[in-house]
Formats: sequence, structure tokens, C-alpha cells
Amino acid sequence: MRIGVVVDSACDLPPEFIERHKIQILPITIHLDGQDLIDRRDPETTLRFYRERLGARGDAGSSPFSVEQIRDVFLRKLVLDYDFVFCLTIASSRSPIHANATQASFAILRDYKPIRAQAGIPGPFALRVIDTQNLFVAQAISAVEIVRLIEAGTANPNKIRERAEFIVQNTYGYMVPRDLHYLRVRGQKKGDRSVGWVGAALGTMLDIKPIVRGYRNETGPVAKPRHFDDACARLFTYAGERVRAGLLTPTLGLCYGGDLAEMRALPGYEHLLRTCSEHGVECIESMMSVTGGINVGAGALGLAFAAEPHEADI
Repeated sequence: MRIGVVVDSACDLPPEFIERHKIQILPITIHLDGQDLIDRRDPETTLRFYRERLGARGDAGSSPFSVEQIRDVFLRKLVLDYDFVFCLTIASSRSPIHANATQASFAILRDYKPIRAQAGIPGPFALRVIDTQNLFVAQAISAVEIVRLIEAGTANPNKIRERAEFIVQNTYGYMVPRDLHYLRVRGQKKGDRSVGWVGAALGTMLDIKPIVRGYRNETGPVAKPRHFDDACARLFTYAGERVRAGLLTPTLGLCYGGDLAEMRALPGYEHLLRTCSEHGVECIESMMSVTGGINVGAGALGLAFAAEPHEADI
């Protein structure tokens, strides 16, 4: 059985990983200063977005592909290339893309048969839409695990689904934003009032950089240190402690809203990488997508892993 993996463009995976494992991208539309562009996770476009600070110019936002657009992505190519597809989406609490993909799946399963028959491909096609219940690099943890299972020879989609859904329920995603005012403005456009005007103004004045956690479709601050570098160092230290305690998958994800050289220069980064290496944990590093940058601002740090349920002690 040919099993494929689809992620939306907010999922932060390294471009070489996407290419090597033939990960398919479900694009997201970016609205930028009166123009629309499609976020397909092109590395050059993403780097230009951050270097030229395009997200700070005028009005900006993002919207998922429609039901019809998602249906067309599958029927044009994916129903021919694969027999079963896992489609992993950004948290359903933060975006309608999961609802759109789920609705599109009914039309895909209704319409695929003549397309495969015309191409001479025997057998049925099936897909599973999975809500990752998280954001950005945290979406990547379950995607990497599915790829690992496929490449290990697991051909039973039900076993892969069960494992993926278990990992989804136990994935912790963290983010440190640089600009609370930007985060507040973008959040308000989506109806998110979690960062109010007073909080943003006071946080900016005191240089507070909250560490925000995503877990099971909920997001909120778990620590409020001052200064970006200090917040990142605390998060790296905490992640190292979780690695030593044992993760559920041999993967730790990192993403950054800008040139990765900036992330690698942050205090605590090198020590975290050594800890991961000593414990057989692979670090995957990715530039944060344009979609992520539009919504949380340039220079944000993301980190994710899967672990047994625990309280955040950062």
C-alpha cells in the first residue's frame, strides 16, 4: 500500500525533510498589504518574508484553502500517487482548515473512483484527516512519527492512525514571541482576545516575553520571564530536562521566525542540542512558515516534543 502524508503549510518541517519523504503541502493563502500569495513553504520566499519584514507592512492575515480547493488538490494528484493519505492539520481551535479538509474528504471519497480507473490504478483510495491540536513546529511531531512508521515498514493504516492520535494527544508545543503588540493585533483579527491592550502595553514596557504552550487544542502562557534571550534560555533548559526524563518519540522540533543562524546563537541552544544527541533524540529545525510569521510575528521561537502528561515547570 502506498501511504502518503499531507500537512498544511503552517506545519514547520525542514525543506529537505519534506523533499526526501515526499511530504505533500496543503497551501494556505496569505493576505499581504492588499495582495494574496500562496504559502507553499518555499524556503527563498520564506526567508525574504522575514528579512524584508513583509509581515509588518500594512494589513496582513491568512486563510485556509476552501473545501473546493482542498478537494481539487487531492483529485488532481494525491488519489493517483497514493492508496491511503494521512492529512494533518493545524489545531482546529485556531483555524477552520481542519473543518474544510474534513468536509472535502467526503467529496474526495465520492469522486476519486473514475479518476483512478482512467489512470489504470486498481483498488480503493482512503484518507484520514487528523487534527494535530497544535501549531507550527508542534504539528511536525506527529508528521515525523507517521513518516518513521511508514519507513519502518508499517503498512497497516489503522496502526499508524492509532499511534499518530496518541502522539497528538501528548504533544507539547511552546512559543516565545518577540513582539506582544504584533501578537495582539494579529490575534484580534482572528477573534483571539487572549492578549489585551493593557497586557500588550505593559508587557512591552517591561520587556516581558511570555512562554506560550499549545496542548490539546488549548494555548496559553505558562511562564512570563523578562527579555527574549532569557525566555529562550529557560525554554531550552526545560526542554533538556524533558529529554533527559524521556520523550515518547525520538524527535524534538525547533522553529524560528527568521534566519536559523539567529536561533542557533541564542543562549542555551548548543547545550540543548548536546543533550538531545546524548539521549538519541533528533532535533529537526525549520524556519517558521510565512503563515506562522504572519500570525505571531518575526523572530518568534517555537519548540515541541511528545511526552507523558506533566505540568509545565519552566
